[in-house]
Amino acid sequence: MMKYLHLLLLIIVSNLFYTQNKFAENLEPLRYSELKINFYDYYDHNKVQQAKQTAKYYLQKAKKEKNTLEIAEGYNLMHFYEDLPTALKYIDSVAIITKNVKGHLYPARTYLVRGTLYQKYDNLKDALDNYILGLKYAKEQHDERQTAYANMNIAYINSYMGKNTEASKIFRYYLYNENNITDDYQHNQMRIALTSCYLEINKLDSANILIKEGQKSAFIGKNAYDPNLYSYLAGTYDLKMKEYKSAIIKLSNSYAYFIHTNENNNANYALYNLGKAYRGDRNEEKVKETYIKLDSNVQKFNITFPELREAYTYLIDYYKQKNNTEKQLYYINRFLKVDKKLDEQFQYLSTELPKKYDTPKLLEEKEHIINTLENKKIVLYVSIGFLFTTVLLLSFFFYRAKKTERKHRKIAQDLIHSIEEGNVETPTKLDAIQLQNPEQTDTEDKTSKTTPEEVTQFILQELEVFESKELFLRKGITSASLAKSIKTNTTYLSEVINTQKGKNFVSYLNDLRINYALNRLVKDRKFRSYKLSVIADELGYNNEQAFSLAFKKKTGITLSIYIKEIEKDNHN
Repeated sequence: MMKYLHLLLLIIVSNLFYTQNKFAENLEPLRYSELKINFYDYYDHNKVQQAKQTAKYYLQKAKKEKNTLEIAEGYNLMHFYEDLPTALKYIDSVAIITKNVKGHLYPARTYLVRGTLYQKYDNLKDALDNYILGLKYAKEQHDERQTAYANMNIAYINSYMGKNTEASKIFRYYLYNENNITDDYQHNQMRIALTSCYLEINKLDSANILIKEGQKSAFIGKNAYDPNLYSYLAGTYDLKMKEYKSAIIKLSNSYAYFIHTNENNNANYALYNLGKAYRGDRNEEKVKETYIKLDSNVQKFNITFPELREAYTYLIDYYKQKNNTEKQLYYINRFLKVDKKLDEQFQYLSTELPKKYDTPKLLEEKEHIINTLENKKIVLYVSIGFLFTTVLLLSFFFYRAKKTERKHRKIAQDLIHSIEEGNVETPTKLDAIQLQNPEQTDTEDKTSKTTPEEVTQFILQELEVFESKELFLRKGITSASLAKSIKTNTTYLSEVINTQKGKNFVSYLNDLRINYALNRLVKDRKFRSYKLSVIADELGYNNEQAFSLAFKKKTGITLSIYIKEIEKDNHN
């Protein structure tokens, strides 16, 4: 029996060796461009072995011919199917071999490829660092294509972090305005990314149009990936439209494809939305099963995204209702672990806690569950320690909050008194505030002045009219639109504002608007009674968030504190 088994293995190995040699022989007549086309075709159709063999032959051919650029490309192809440490070694090899290469392609391309690799493995910090470096070198080499790729990749991260409105502007620009820079593949990626953003910001009609365009294009194309990705987007659209049955079918099918082809990131998103669809369909058991599977994938692939918090809070609530404290405690711990990772990657989002379960509350509930499972002595010690820590923390936060409140009230009072004394621009009182916001005073390089004196004086006169007639309250003002209205160019305008006003255009415009608001709020009681959105609109801002940020950046306090102090001052 063993003799026949050995013979069978020998035949299998021989056939495999023959097949590989035959495949390599078929590659020999092909040029580099043809080999690359073959590689990406195998990659799109998930033909792993053929893709790997093509990449290996590509690199061997390049080394044999001592072609530096093609060796670099060979290393790039080789990294596709490797784990992170091995893939990084291939990218490092690209960096080393192209170190002295002349031209515009490197090192920008190395950083962009490395950034994409980090993003694939959910390391957004290192991904962003590499994208920024790639963008820097691409701009220095005036490489429009790689500059576009860097901008698009950074937009992907913005979208991932929830900044879908900002990201959609980049995707829309490159989708419709840069056909000479983006190839067919990138064009399709932009359509997919823009569709995803539109779904997130509820521009559903626009999303649906793009989905249908993409499905038509995917039908004509050759790969199986695009149809399944558009099926996922269509399922997400149905979810938004509350067509839960249809959403469940499409999302289930796309998930099955993604998990089969190791598209783990897309698989996790599909599972998350599938859980939401089951929830809309009131199938709580399916929601639970789906989110448990999602948690299993997160642990297996270590790929996270902010919306995961909702899945964990659902599981925590589910098991709380079932009085299953062990499962409840398990998913609290899972939530905390995922939440910690997300907070490390999105530090500026760390203040935005889950609507239902913020981290301190979960820690408190975790302690409560532990207390119920331990004996009374341990319960007593843990409770005393926890209460003592809580009291200290509450005391500290209360003291800090009161101190901050007094500081902000003092700032508001100083502003109000400056305005009542007739100091419209309030420069003396704002000096201390602006020290808290040094970025406000950032200006462009003042060392080289190129604007003629007569042009400078003309622009200053026009700016005086712009300020006196309060034209800065109009919406949509940009340096380009202002330059056009006063019949000059943006270079002269920016230089005059920088040198004569001591600030850049954005700060100049915001300062005018906020100073106007500070004065009018003191003098106009009716204006103070308006909603925040109305005040923002009257000041020329597109939304209340933009106004609130500009007000806080300029004054160091919130609008509500300022208005409250005005009312208090008037009452006194």
